[in-house]
Amino acid sequence: MPTIIIMFLLNERPPALEGRPFIKERINIRDTMNNFLRTELWPALLDILFPLSCLGCSTGLQGRQEIAYCPSCLQDVRLLREPFCTTCGKPFDGAAGENHLCSYCLKNAWNFKEARAVVRYQPPVTEAIKMFKYQGKMHGLATFAALTRQYFRHQPHPQPDLIIPVPLHVKRLRQRGFNQALVLCKKLFPYYKNNIDAHVLERHIGTQPQTGLNSAERCRNVRNAFMVRGPEKVKNRRILLVDDVFTTGATVNECARTLLRSQASEVNVFTFARAII
Repeated sequence: MPTIIIMFLLNERPPALEGRPFIKERINIRDTMNNFLRTELWPALLDILFPLSCLGCSTGLQGRQEIAYCPSCLQDVRLLREPFCTTCGKPFDGAAGENHLCSYCLKNAWNFKEARAVVRYQPPVTEAIKMFKYQGKMHGLATFAALTRQYFRHQPHPQPDLIIPVPLHVKRLRQRGFNQALVLCKKLFPYYKNNIDAHVLERHIGTQPQTGLNSAERCRNVRNAFMVRGPEKVKNRRILLVDDVFTTGATVNECARTLLRSQASEVNVFTFARAII
């Protein structure tokens, strides 16, 4: 009897009942139970087993929220909105009107066409990114994705031929266990998963961390640190470079230079956060 019940739940006809007509419109107990667990019990179980807390101040949050920030911290999560620099994406605080070049981009050329970011790199965003990047805590990724979706309600979606995460040197990759840029690629651009290539651009020179270096030192630090594996993969392709934070732009600019040398048609940059310096 237990075997018959299990087979019934699995929607299989027991051998002993072969030839006997089942009721055509019988209730599928298995599907009913699964639906009940998903819709009625699962959210409650998640709240009990994995209570959601604010990514900024760790205050407990009620229920399952798309963006895991308490109301107080959420006030300081600032999406980048126009007007901003048409090239580097730096926002013009308190300004109105059209996008235009910032003072830096009027005097200096970049190897990428344009750079865009979702939010300012400031508290409480900095804490969430550091937990993700340096401690491997992935629970903030759903919030990053939700904020990115909000950003794209006001900005055009990129249309790249290829999405490339900024690579880590193999030594640092082993230490960290994952490439945060690749994780962001998959989470922020799920509809482009077949366009993501984490192998075509390689960081073949181990450099010191950029943290603590000024702009000129950062540029020297990453000079010639990257190489393209399989130039035919990027030739005449529109590339979207993805990283976690745009600080001075030295790293993504060197990546773009390397890709253009392999005849990429254009390189654009997308980061989750942008430091305003």
